[in-house]
Amino acid sequence: MQEKSITEIQLDMQSGKLTSGELTRQYLARIAQLDQSGPALNAVIEVNPDALQVAGELDAERRQGKMRGRLHGIPVMLKDNIDTHDKMQTTAGSLALEGNFAKQDAFLAAQLRARGAVLLAKTNLSEWANFRGDHSISGWSSRGGQTRNPYALDRSPCGSSSGSAVAVAANLCAAAIGTETDGSIVCPAQTNGVVGIKPTLGLVSRSGVIPIAHSQDTAGPLGRSVADAVLLLEAMTGVDGRDPATKASQGRSCLDYSQFLDSEGLKGARLGVARNYFGFDARVDRIMEASIAIMEKAGAEIVDPANIKTENRFEKSEMTVVFYEFKADLNSYLENLGPEAGVHSLQEVIDFNQRNREKVMPYFGQERMEAAQAKGPLTQKTYLKALERNQRLSRAEGIDAVLQEHTLDAIIAPTGGPAWLVDRVNGDHYGGGCSSVAAVAGYPHITVPAGYIFGLPVGISFFASAWQEPTLIRLAYAFELASQVRTPPQFLPSVEDEIKTIEGSVE
Repeated sequence: MQEKSITEIQLDMQSGKLTSGELTRQYLARIAQLDQSGPALNAVIEVNPDALQVAGELDAERRQGKMRGRLHGIPVMLKDNIDTHDKMQTTAGSLALEGNFAKQDAFLAAQLRARGAVLLAKTNLSEWANFRGDHSISGWSSRGGQTRNPYALDRSPCGSSSGSAVAVAANLCAAAIGTETDGSIVCPAQTNGVVGIKPTLGLVSRSGVIPIAHSQDTAGPLGRSVADAVLLLEAMTGVDGRDPATKASQGRSCLDYSQFLDSEGLKGARLGVARNYFGFDARVDRIMEASIAIMEKAGAEIVDPANIKTENRFEKSEMTVVFYEFKADLNSYLENLGPEAGVHSLQEVIDFNQRNREKVMPYFGQERMEAAQAKGPLTQKTYLKALERNQRLSRAEGIDAVLQEHTLDAIIAPTGGPAWLVDRVNGDHYGGGCSSVAAVAGYPHITVPAGYIFGLPVGISFFASAWQEPTLIRLAYAFELASQVRTPPQFLPSVEDEIKTIEGSVE
């Protein structure tokens, strides 16, 4: 089970060596061993009590020759901001939503079920997807507590899809779903040594997903390999009447993204190096240089530099848009909850947090929620002007301009740096990264493990224009095969022992 790919698991089930029920039991045992005790990763916020029953039903279908798809019988986890119409809650990690049982599946959850996935558990996350306070702690929620990085337990798992990335890295499931507004798939993916795909906005429906900002929000898969992540991606897509953005995916999505898994995918590819994302850590730069050399050896043509000239020009306007949209989008989600839910508006969430601040806000506050609540409607000129600026600078004058100027297939950059120590006093300590431009543009972004610093994973990013998932999958898969970087976590208490060993050898 451990480190086996979804394809390998399917072959075992097809041959009769394994059943979905047996596999589900193995994952549940591993959750009990590693997540609930032992290193106590705390990646899982809630296990589906019906998982074994569902797995048994899928086994029965297999015996009858009925196969729903390539995920038939495969246990996957979903971030706890994705609605599932079952016995699991959907709370965004917040005590304010404790007891919220969804009336219907999120569209993506329904798609996964229709293709045979076993929804094994919900994963912990940064509360409200890391959009509550200014000094938030990645992987911490008032309902779920602190998720821990499996490579070094005292290090951050990054946010906000921290539980999903940790669960995949630690082999608690076959693969998982996260969500991203800006960095919340790619950061935890790279920090926990797995593959993350942030799709083009509209490729995957957001209906039934607790929102932050509709101009940037998307769900996406996390897997131990590009191939595993791709199998989830193709199962999640589809036009959904509840999410108008998915109309744009008509004729652009694909039911078989696996066809783009090309081992020769780097041969002849033109890749631009976005040097303006380098320089925040010399060790990350060295990993990037080694990765570039691997791609050149595999036949890629490197254009260096190929900088995003508009980077850092939309930081303020991005936050303006997100504040406005958070208020509008969250109110829309909350007002549709049933009477059993304790909150039905952003203001009620703020009030709940204030009344329960000892449990909800022991480490950081809710400044972002309060700033969003102060915003007006989405018809205000301030919002509309900021949105136009964001999309122009990130798209036509950003990613698209660089791709066209240098005739590139994709742009590459470091996804981020090694995980920082969990700091409950000061909050997160982000070093650097490249998530914002693709996030603001709504363009696809894939991160793949690229190397390690004192045993802590570092990833490399591939991003391009809208609907270019096939190209990015081809490039990322070929790099993954050529580099063979990923190693499973060892659940070390810290990296200090390794550092002391290095210091001793230097002396």
